[in-house]
Amino acid sequence: MAELKRILHVEDDPSIQAVAKVALEAIGGYEVLSCASGLQALEEVERFAPHFILLDVMMPGMGGPETLARLSERIDLSQVPVAFMTAKVQPSEIDHLRKLGARDVIIKPFDPMRLAGQIRAIWEDSRA
Repeated sequence: MAELKRILHVEDDPSIQAVAKVALEAIGGYEVLSCASGLQALEEVERFAPHFILLDVMMPGMGGPETLARLSERIDLSQVPVAFMTAKVQPSEIDHLRKLGARDVIIKPFDPMRLAGQIRAIWEDSRA
């Protein structure tokens, strides 16, 4: 079984991007590639070969759901779990995101001290 090492984080807000990167690298010990847009993620995903993708839902231009659909054309998402990150927490929204192929949804604002553990748990569930 592969080990969880590389996380692709797609987030247009620089402050959220910075907090998540520090939380995942310093606390989780992961290598994080931060992309500011879905387009950048599409350009980087094959070279970076992530083990996990953390994807913001609301982004200018190409939102998270469209980015997810486009990523699935480039890599095998059955092997790379995707979690959406969103402030929209209605059960119907979360169900919709799961139907799009996300393994789980992490709620914003997230707890930086818990983020690495949340991702690890989603990753382990996807392997079970």
